[in-house]
Amino acid sequence: MKLFNSIPCFTLHSISIILVIFLLPFVITKTWDQEFDNHSVLIQNFHENVSCAENEYPPSNSDMVPTYIINLDLPPRLRWSQLMADKKEFTLNLLQDIKNYTESFFKGKLFPLVDKYLPLVAETLPEPYLSELKGIAEIAGIELGEITLYNIFYEVFTLCTSVISQGANGKIYHGRNLDFGLFLGWDVKNHTWLTTEALRPLVVELDFQRGGQTVYKSVNFAGYVGVLTGMKPQQFTLTLDERFSMEGGFVGIIRWLLGDRSANWAGFLMRDVLEKADSYHQALSTLTTSKLLAPVYFILAGNASDQGVIITRGRIEADVLFMGRGSVSQVSTWFLVETNYDHWNQPPFFDDRRTPAIQCLDKMGRETASLSGIFNVLSTKPVFNKLTTYTCLMDVSTGQFESWIRVCPEPCKPW
Repeated sequence: MKLFNSIPCFTLHSISIILVIFLLPFVITKTWDQEFDNHSVLIQNFHENVSCAENEYPPSNSDMVPTYIINLDLPPRLRWSQLMADKKEFTLNLLQDIKNYTESFFKGKLFPLVDKYLPLVAETLPEPYLSELKGIAEIAGIELGEITLYNIFYEVFTLCTSVISQGANGKIYHGRNLDFGLFLGWDVKNHTWLTTEALRPLVVELDFQRGGQTVYKSVNFAGYVGVLTGMKPQQFTLTLDERFSMEGGFVGIIRWLLGDRSANWAGFLMRDVLEKADSYHQALSTLTTSKLLAPVYFILAGNASDQGVIITRGRIEADVLFMGRGSVSQVSTWFLVETNYDHWNQPPFFDDRRTPAIQCLDKMGRETASLSGIFNVLSTKPVFNKLTTYTCLMDVSTGQFESWIRVCPEPCKPW
């Protein structure tokens, strides 16, 4: 009792909100018993033969993600002004959707607490991210607490598939699907995830520039100031996949709130690496040694033969799987695949996106490795599913960086 009496009230409230955030997907949906037949979904998901997608690239120009310049020479509060002015309506729509489907469970009490206490969490964030969030809140007319909540979500609820492949000539290609919205509101009528649908209009490519020159590029949801997918041209490419752990992100965030600020927010660390690291090897060193708030997978590729790794991170420890060594799931050594499970374990039967991706990469073959080939792999169901918001393709040697809004056509798995 003495310990809790010594903790500031705002910290205790903030911890409570963080715990609610982590439990939110599991308590606000009735998916399992009301919104679709769980048994039939599982049987469909696990017993179909994989049919590798073909000739999916290029998709329609109408699906191309719009690009915005983030001028790093501007003060942090002004960097996101044009983007957020353009995306204000969609950001407000997303937050309203979340409010709507949390209303009945929390009886309208969640967001008033978010608005009151999460700004105090925001004040603990490092610069330039705190000032950028304040600028976004001002431009979009959104409470600072809500935009902080919006950024925390991406630290802990991102499902993904990342692929690095190497052609016969040693050329490296990197692609990823970003899946988001699991358990965040299932639309029975349209068979879609509400949050996933609300996020697609917020997907943007960002060209971070200094002195009018590109420093790095990313694909973001407007309003998120970290990086989940990025490229430093001619140097390296980098993606983040969520890692599920009993000691998940909430442990690190609670420690942060209690005053231990020695760890890094994963999305901020990725952006720092893209901005400051001058080589693949420097990026690898930083990503393997930096202390983190939450366990994640970093998927890093360079600009030379065999430069590709999956970095399986705990909050402190790191395991590095290098391209060329294979894993428990694959024989071929010219590619790497990461979904959301440790490479030394088989993925669970109810969410095996890794096996279809590996099968389709093997079918493609190293001789024909290419961005278009990776796009086909990432268009293969269930790698491509109802949660998929975008696909990004990166060729670090040429600087080619392109992303596409994705909507999985029926029939399509929920995840």
